[in-house]
Amino acid sequence: MQKTIAFQGMRGAYSEQACRERVPGILAIPCKTFEDLFQQVENGLVDWGMLPVENSVAGAVSDSYDLLARHNLFIVGEHYQRVRHCLLGIPGGSVDQIRAVYSHPQALAQCHDFIRRHGWEKYAVYDTAGAAADLIKRGNPTEAALASALCAELYQLDILGQDIQDSHLNTTRFLLIAREMSHPPVDQPCKTSLLFAVRNIPAALYKCLGGFATNGVNLTRLESRPLPGRNWSYHFYLDFQGHPDHTGCRLAMEEISFFTDSLKILGCYPEASNQME
Repeated sequence: MQKTIAFQGMRGAYSEQACRERVPGILAIPCKTFEDLFQQVENGLVDWGMLPVENSVAGAVSDSYDLLARHNLFIVGEHYQRVRHCLLGIPGGSVDQIRAVYSHPQALAQCHDFIRRHGWEKYAVYDTAGAAADLIKRGNPTEAALASALCAELYQLDILGQDIQDSHLNTTRFLLIAREMSHPPVDQPCKTSLLFAVRNIPAALYKCLGGFATNGVNLTRLESRPLPGRNWSYHFYLDFQGHPDHTGCRLAMEEISFFTDSLKILGCYPEASNQME
């Protein structure tokens, strides 16, 4: 049976491109929302999900982190996807006619300077590819969409501008999620992701992180998110380079457990070889 992977968005979304590059030849299934993506994986309707978690320009995708906390799924891989935004218009249109631009909030943020220079109105929608599909339906030459070159081909739109993102190294990090955890061999370069909430004691977070410093473990990501139902309380997402069975990593995780109310390993997975600086 052919393996399947779910992604958020319509055909042509950058998440679909990430699926094609990370697991070529697999059947990619579009989902309207991130919640739908998690449900598809959790219910066994697909084998994996491709989840964007952070962008080198616009920062964290907060919905993704919140869903990782709520669902019992695991991280089994990562992928860095170069994002090259195009300005798409209806056939025969021109840049001079544009008055408004539509796209996902992350894409609008990644093209902030370009949009500001032109003085266009910004309208956020749930998906870059969806913005392109809706644009051709409306047929308004004063409107444009920010999306991929693949969307121009799929939805028969004109490319009015290419590589318009503020940073030409614009990159999104994706996580590959699954129902079961699978650790790579200990001798393979890998990352481990944790979810934890600190105890209500002075300097608890400092003490949690100190074990990584004293054991020579490199942290690559630390993100805080509000705890549902507990005002002004937070849990933390932490990524570090290494395997839980490595001596330094094992000692650091033992130390962090003394200062946390909860600690969960979200996954240990091969470190991506295509990381963009």
